[in-house]
Amino acid sequence: MKSCFDALTFSHSYADLGSAFYTRLDPQGLNEPRLLHVNKDLAQRLGLSADCVMAPEFLAVMSGNQGLEPGQSLAAVYSGHQFGHWAGQLGDGRAHLLGAIETAHGPLELQLKGSGLTPYSRMGDGRAVLRSSIREYLASHAMKALGIPTTEALALVASDDKVYRETIETAAIVCRVAPSFVRFGSFEHWAGRPQQLKQLLHYVIEHFYPECGLPALQTDAELVQNMLRLVVQRSAQMVAHWQTVGFCHGVMNTDNMSILGLTIDYGPYAFIDKFAIDFVPNTTDTGARYAWFRQPTIVHWNLARLASCFLDICTEDQLQTVLAHYEHDYLQQYRTNMQQKMGWDTWLETDSQLMNEWWQLLHDQHADFTLSFRHLAVAPTQPELWLQLFEHRSQAQDWLDRYLLRSQQNHHSAQARVEQMNAHNPLYVLRNHLAQEVIVAAQHGNYAPLERLYTVLNRPFKEQDGAEDLAQPPSPEQRIVALSCSS
Repeated sequence: MKSCFDALTFSHSYADLGSAFYTRLDPQGLNEPRLLHVNKDLAQRLGLSADCVMAPEFLAVMSGNQGLEPGQSLAAVYSGHQFGHWAGQLGDGRAHLLGAIETAHGPLELQLKGSGLTPYSRMGDGRAVLRSSIREYLASHAMKALGIPTTEALALVASDDKVYRETIETAAIVCRVAPSFVRFGSFEHWAGRPQQLKQLLHYVIEHFYPECGLPALQTDAELVQNMLRLVVQRSAQMVAHWQTVGFCHGVMNTDNMSILGLTIDYGPYAFIDKFAIDFVPNTTDTGARYAWFRQPTIVHWNLARLASCFLDICTEDQLQTVLAHYEHDYLQQYRTNMQQKMGWDTWLETDSQLMNEWWQLLHDQHADFTLSFRHLAVAPTQPELWLQLFEHRSQAQDWLDRYLLRSQQNHHSAQARVEQMNAHNPLYVLRNHLAQEVIVAAQHGNYAPLERLYTVLNRPFKEQDGAEDLAQPPSPEQRIVALSCSS
């Protein structure tokens, strides 16, 4: 029988690295799976038609009951630092890399998360629950719409299979999509083993960083420095985007850091509601290692761990020279973002002080992160809309007066300022309480809230009729401050 996948071209470059880098095994599919949602835009980019995603074979692949190509699925091995401590060997404990589909913009790998036990499952059961799967599916969609580098999710599949966590829950699988799922920890695994380390280095450069130069024309030391320079830049830009949209990752371990500078592994994340500089979304993070204000520093620390893998190839001075670019890369993206979000047509040296006062104001007043930015656009003409977000309006008014004076130095019009700010300050973000409402509904068989929120998050900067409730902060009863790693 002809399959809707037959017209596609598949590849599996990661498998070419050899068996030391993975274990080849098939997923363990879900029983009586249900397709809850499909990312139609991503499906189209992958060459999957509307008819295909509704076909039985699509559900079979997405639920782990059929491979893209027989016998080609694998689980990758890697290592890493978790919460600042060396954790040793890790790996895909509940994920199976199916292979890649060739697209107009290069191959995109498909990986199932929650698809059963692997040799790297440690004490886990290889499954993911519906609760966390919905959160990952929605988060990657929301981040993509916000313009933040991220892995994507193609499909969300559920089952009545039981999964045991703090309570008995049901199983689900998310099909994740990215050019590559290689992590910092993939290199850490081979530190001290130069043959495999160089093999992985050459693989990543050949497939994802060709601008670094051909291995035949560059020394390995040059290749490392060229690649690391781009990883530093991409990672710095990524975390600058996180900071300026109020996103907290929650588990910034080195095995959760993409070598391509993508946001990956959505666990107990959060978009901040009431702002606090030391906000932590993860109940497991008792030391607040991954608090909002520490995220840029942690990315730099993680990059240093990545760089240290290459000490047998490069000198410490060479690696430190590359790492030294991080602060500039981060500040450049941060200032660009803040200039756009504040409606200014340029960045002035004095703006850093005004921004420091902005963060302090939001922190002291526990103001809503998203709406404080969004309503600032109309604060000159509708000050009450913005001032009502603050407990002590006189302090907010003092800052607003300074902001208005600064904005008078713009060369563009007041209307252009508003349009610029609305194009860079979202009205809708994936707040924890919104995700929880979708989860509860889905657990009771109601998937309409999932579709509604997914649709609204697709256009986060544009006010949408009938979606007023999705732009509101949580009530005290709805507020979810932090989540556990249990998934």
